Amino acid sequence: MRHGPLRRLFKAAASAAVLIAAALPAHALELRILSGGAVEPGLRPALAAFERASGHTTRIAFAGSPVLRSAVAGAPSADVVVLTQGIVDELAAKGTPLGTRAPIGRVGVGVAIRPGASVPDIASAESLKAALAGADSVVFNRSSSGLYVERMLAQIGMSDVVNAKAAREQDGASVMRRLLAGTAPREFGFGATTEILLFRDQGLTLVGPLPAALQSYTSYVALPWPGAPAADAARADAVEALIRHLQSAEMRALFANAGIEPTP
Repeated sequence: MRHGPLRRLFKAAASAAVLIAAALPAHALELRILSGGAVEPGLRPALAAFERASGHTTRIAFAGSPVLRSAVAGAPSADVVVLTQGIVDELAAKGTPLGTRAPIGRVGVGVAIRPGASVPDIASAESLKAALAGADSVVFNRSSSGLYVERMLAQIGMSDVVNAKAAREQDGASVMRRLLAGTAPREFGFGATTEILLFRDQGLTLVGPLPAALQSYTSYVALPWPGAPAADAARADAVEALIRHLQSAEMRALFANAGIEPTP
């Protein structure tokens, strides 16, 4: 029996294993990320790509803006945080040390309904006002998109009408679950367009974005935990590698495909 080809195959496999091992960090780390929920559709695949390329693993949790704002005021609970640009600006104004930042992109506000609910006309500000007046219930959150909805309702003179029948949830995901569990025939909700699309497999429908005259975007930025004490060298290098990864052209394209628009 000739063993030459088999021996060469094993030798090639061993060489490949050595090359792969050399490309991975000597000690793979688990990096913790805390993020706003609106960028979840783009961030999850971006982190999966980072894991494949780096050998590190990631663990992510999502929260609304009020929780994020409170979290970054306390002791570090993650390595990297994805914040709204507004929170980043607040931290900078306080003189909080901020590391290298990776813009993730911006997300607009849309309208969602569950299966069987009436489809509201949101083509214009006037038709949206009529839909709000005729709604049985209107659902939105207490986070960044919900705070904008509050201002928008005041702008179009509908605050009193809507507040009498509004259901407020802590974050975007809770809004979507509330809508899916609803029974009122003329019920709809507001939320980040990306979060609405996350629930489409469960039957939620994105009616559309707000009319251009009323639309607002929230921009998101990834950065090391603001003001955190210096990490050990290996963890600091891994964090910097993740930030560079999120800044890459490939990841910007991935974010755009997930409905996260580039920040102007």
